[in-house]
This record gives sequence, structure tokens and C-alpha cells, in this order.
Amino acid sequence: MSKFNEIFLDLEAAILNQRFISGDLLPSENELVKQYNVSRETIRKALNLLLEKGYIQKIQGKGSVVLDVKRFDFPVSGLTSYKELQVAQQMNSQTIVMHNGLQPVSQELADHLTIPLNTPVLYLERLRKVNGEVVIVDKDYLLTSIVPSIPTDAAEDSLYHYIEHTLGLTIGYAQKEITVDPITEEDKQLMNLKDDTHVVVVRSDVYLENTTLFQHTESRHRLDRFRFVDFARRRNSL
Repeated sequence: MSKFNEIFLDLEAAILNQRFISGDLLPSENELVKQYNVSRETIRKALNLLLEKGYIQKIQGKGSVVLDVKRFDFPVSGLTSYKELQVAQQMNSQTIVMHNGLQPVSQELADHLTIPLNTPVLYLERLRKVNGEVVIVDKDYLLTSIVPSIPTDAAEDSLYHYIEHTLGLTIGYAQKEITVDPITEEDKQLMNLKDDTHVVVVRSDVYLENTTLFQHTESRHRLDRFRFVDFARRRNSL
């Protein structure tokens, strides 16, 4: 790993762990050069990564100001696994695998995935507990031609880590749809909904780097525990 990436990860961890909070100034470039014993160019590359990721804003004559970083924010853009989100936001979380096996697809899903009706797909259903309460139900449908099976312990840890590091596949991108839907009887049974009448549903089609669609996901979130965010930086027009 390059040195500027190491410094970026170190500063990112400091922000996520709230050693620097919203409104704080990061140490100056000169101070960071001395702290990490690297060149000014290396520090600038690390700070630019923080800038691009939405952790800081550079203010002329002032320095690098830390932006507001909220816990349990769910990124709208990007393709982040739940495990990565859990680690980044230090969530006290547990994953429970409710189903892991083959299941024939419905007509609607067959049309969506462009596969014949009743084609078996690998179906994963996982409950995400945060602080002891089930707040997310994840349903994953994976083409067996790409992911024939997944060990339950891997499904409990990270599906994407297994796909990328064990199967050696490269996940490229996803197309997402976010809606607010009325709760179902299944939602009531599986989640600690309290007085909620709706859930936030994120439906994703996930593609490999070679543009092969291999996964459809429906992720149902309790309204009061997550907010869906993005960070947009204005690009100068020509």
C-alpha cells in the first residue's frame, strides 16, 4: 500500500473514532509532514483523498476542517458491504443467517434477471442486529453460475469478501432503487419495528467488472435507525 493511502486511512480512522470532530482543524501540512516523516506531496495526496471522500473541507488561510460524520449513515452512492459499513461506523452489530440455499425464482425475478422461470438461485436471508435489535432484513439472490454456494460462516461475516477473496471475482458496480414501503407481515415477524408503519427498501442489481449481472438484493431497513446519505462535491463548469 502506498504511503499516502496509509496516512489517509490513519486520518480517516481518527475522524471516525472522533479524535477529530466536526469543525476541528486537522494538523497543518507542515505538522503532518513532521508527524509522518514524509514529503509535502505525500501529505497533499492523503488530504485530497479525505476531501474526495467528504471527510474534510479545505478553507483558504485556515486549513482542513473536519466535516460532520454521522454514525449509522448508509451511503447512497458507492458499493459498500454491510461488514465494511459496520467496521467504518463501529456498529455493535450481529448477523444472523436465516436461509442459505437454492430456491426457484419467481416470474418477476426471472424476468428481472433474464433467466428461465424456476431456475434455482442461491438465496440468502440475513437479519442484521444493532445493539440487540433486528433493524435490517437482507435478501440476496445470486446466480449459481457465478456463486454456486457460500458457507454460512462466510455469509455471517461478509458476502463480498468471500466473492472477491475466495472466488477471485471482481465486483464492478450496482444500480440501486430506494423506496419507502409499507411494512409487511414478514417485516413485523423479523424486525423490531416498534411503532413504524413503513420501512426503507433498497433494491440493488450488482454487476461484475465485466458487466455480468450476478446478484439482486432487497434490503429492508427500519426507519428510525438509518438515514440515507450521499456526499456531492461541486465540479467547476468549463
